[in-house]
Amino acid sequence: QVQLVESGGGLVQPGGSLRLSCAASGNIFSFNTMGWYRQASGKERAGKERELVATISRAYTNYADSVKGRFTISRDNTKNTVYLQMNSLKPEDTAVYYCTYTTIQQGVHWGQGTQVTVSS
Repeated sequence: QVQLVESGGGLVQPGGSLRLSCAASGNIFSFNTMGWYRQASGKERAGKERELVATISRAYTNYADSVKGRFTISRDNTKNTVYLQMNSLKPEDTAVYYCTYTTIQQGVHWGQGTQVTVSS
């Protein structure tokens, strides 16, 4: 079993920055992919699916087109932690952000989510 604990969400003004962190614990396999997904909350959620933001494996990173150039995903393998640096935030980035941990053997594990609100 793998547990994921996210932190770093909050309220920020448009153009601002936030850094999300996600620490994995439990039965961690070395060759894993970690990442972030997001889903709009409240009334903005209607009709919107949970969408990929970014993922990172040992060798590769992948970003949604909507965040390229603004968000940076990184990881510290010694701490089993993944980070998401979010710059130039826009109101449309407002969502609950979920951390994921994935291996072929264990499947996908999800964190509980952390709210990011971009508003003036």
